[in-house]
Amino acid sequence: MSTFELQPDFLIKDAGSLRSLYEPTHALALQKQRHTLGPNAQAFIRRSPFLCIGTQGNEGRADVSPRGDAAGFVRILDDSTLAIPDRPGNNRLDTLDNIIANPSVGLLFLIPGYDETLRVNGRARLTTQRDLLEEMAVGERLPKLAIVVEVDEVFLHCAKAFRRSHLWDPGSRQDRSEMPSLMQMILDDTTGAPDDPEAMTRMDENLEVAYRQTMY
Repeated sequence: MSTFELQPDFLIKDAGSLRSLYEPTHALALQKQRHTLGPNAQAFIRRSPFLCIGTQGNEGRADVSPRGDAAGFVRILDDSTLAIPDRPGNNRLDTLDNIIANPSVGLLFLIPGYDETLRVNGRARLTTQRDLLEEMAVGERLPKLAIVVEVDEVFLHCAKAFRRSHLWDPGSRQDRSEMPSLMQMILDDTTGAPDDPEAMTRMDENLEVAYRQTMY
């Protein structure tokens, strides 16, 4: 595949040029922004089993990471503070390293079947405070830490993105078998996947076992 290059004459480099491409912002789009979690935002968060968290390190490296658990896994501590349990993952710690370097975070909450999303921006800290972790335990397993977010702004996004994508439409679901398994794709991009299909199947099965054993 040849390298794509942007033509300099078409680059948008300043806010004036950017704004000239769009109609003025609707007044309601500006007014909907709040600085605390109102009743509707809190209800949305309690129903949400999934969010994406965006972070950025001191050197400008951006990262977006998924977080998911049973609906209500994000705790509302007060009308301007949230706590997100850090469940077991791959231990890259990209999000957590970034928060230590730069506390600014962006959260996007999703609810299956809802076309709207909730956006929360704020400042995050990491804590191992025992009483907080105990509130987010699953069985006897506590998260190693919690991401506590002080809310700066919160607002709902309209349904356009989800309706364009048909994300929740059963008819738009794609056949997972049309792409390799996660394990095979990782091996393809690193050490190389085995040529033996049975060996690859065993690796996929071992991954499923690991999922069950290390979910919490």
